Amino acid sequence: MREAELGRLLAANLLCALSIVLAAVLPAVFLDGFSVLGTHLTWLCVCSVCVATLNIILHLVLKPNQSPKRRSFAYKISRFLKCCIYFFMSCILFHAIIVLYGAPLIESVTETFLFAVLLSTFTTLQCLCLLGPNIQAWIRVFSKNG
Repeated sequence: MREAELGRLLAANLLCALSIVLAAVLPAVFLDGFSVLGTHLTWLCVCSVCVATLNIILHLVLKPNQSPKRRSFAYKISRFLKCCIYFFMSCILFHAIIVLYGAPLIESVTETFLFAVLLSTFTTLQCLCLLGPNIQAWIRVFSKNG
């Protein structure tokens, strides 16, 4: 990787860390009685939304040049819908993994699913922004020889 790419990657990761800190601090200013431990469901939602918004904005600002074929409205809509489906599938997969690691299946479904959404936001959303819904690119990047 070139120095410029490493710098952009470092800046993006620092902005994600800053959004997590802001997600823990800013709701306490605007919401009465907010604490990360006391209202953890609200915090999970706020943190997921902050990180997802930041990732999408960074992708829109730092996006690579696309060919004219890929700029069509139909292509963008189909790509967006595929990305939404992949994100939802990753949420379901993380939820299943969390339950297999010992989270209660029935008693804390909301907490477990929101935690799965947070994990998907940190992992899958960044990959979807960079790689898109291209399965071959995902296999190439995450395979042993990629």
